[in-house]
Amino acid sequence: MSDNQDKKSVDQKQPITISKETVVEVATRRSGKDFFLWILAIAALIASTLVSQYLPRYWAQANDVWTQIGITVALVVFAFVCLAFTNQGSAFKTLLKDAGIELRRVTWPSKDETIRYTWQVILVMIIIGFIIWVLDNIFNYLIGLIV
Repeated sequence: MSDNQDKKSVDQKQPITISKETVVEVATRRSGKDFFLWILAIAALIASTLVSQYLPRYWAQANDVWTQIGITVALVVFAFVCLAFTNQGSAFKTLLKDAGIELRRVTWPSKDETIRYTWQVILVMIIIGFIIWVLDNIFNYLIGLIV
């Protein structure tokens, strides 16, 4: 009798939890570290937009396009790294992990279903496009009569 109960408990799927806290609880927490990292990330993103315009005036090597691209990419990566260490960043990472788990549960359509649905969408787009074209011509004609 106990063997059947053990087998039932093994067969039942347990929900997968990544963290004990919800994403909303983590994302709504505030701290001084978060504020500092957000300011640093915003400053890095603003600086990345101004690299090509202002940096060559003060640094001769920045006249090279590849140097400007490298500095811009480095500043953007630095901003994303700063944001990843905030509470909101960890909540976003949890959200991405949960989305990955949900994607594993998706039942994807077969090749034949995909082809059939694609043709249906194309046909509906052609019909709606024709209707819009007819309405456009009618309204142009009516406006022409009024004007």
